Amino acid sequence: MRLNAISDRAGATKAKKRLGRGIGSGLGKTAGKGTKGQKARAGVAIKGFEGGQMPLHRRLPKRGFNNIFAKKLNELNLGRIQQAVDAGVLDGKKPITVAALKEAGLIRREKDGVRLLGNGELKAKLAFEVTGASQSAIKAVEAKGGTVTLKSITGRERPAADKIKAERRAAKRAAKAAPKGRKAKGEEVEGGDEEASAKAKPAPEKGAEGEAKAPKAKPAKKESE
Repeated sequence: MRLNAISDRAGATKAKKRLGRGIGSGLGKTAGKGTKGQKARAGVAIKGFEGGQMPLHRRLPKRGFNNIFAKKLNELNLGRIQQAVDAGVLDGKKPITVAALKEAGLIRREKDGVRLLGNGELKAKLAFEVTGASQSAIKAVEAKGGTVTLKSITGRERPAADKIKAERRAAKRAAKAAPKGRKAKGEEVEGGDEEASAKAKPAPEKGAEGEAKAPKAKPAKKESE
């Protein structure tokens, strides 16, 4: 075998198209693009066009939706936080906030906050002030005597969903238990109005002997003859 005898396998390489090199090549003048029109110009890519028939991306059914209110949260496991505490990067004596996690290098950007996940082992007693947390993470933190306070990215505390539901149920029960119509004070006012109206009515006229005068009888109509 010699170096000058080494070559690629048949069909491994393909000759480049040489466009616009005379009519004899078959790709001269218009270079195989036809005459004029959008497709004859440079930088044209009609994606998904299938010659006029319904393209594939329109034949397939739609599925799902994009939630425009979805929040982008940084997800952190308890095991990763415990490693940072052991390494001295994160101070476990102070509340662990989103800003503290960013300063320690556990997250790159704050985004919409931090969600705490329960993967890994937690050894220290820590106080978390995060945007969200899974049930397993909350149980693991509270088992070590720590606390988890849910706060929004603005710093305002967010009550638990159970607390909100309980308050709504209590408000509904109170609304049903309340008497219909006016309250007791309003009823007293109504009673006072009746007494005032009774006083305002004029008393019947009395005669000389102190007896009330009887109403005068109307004269009977005369029958027509």
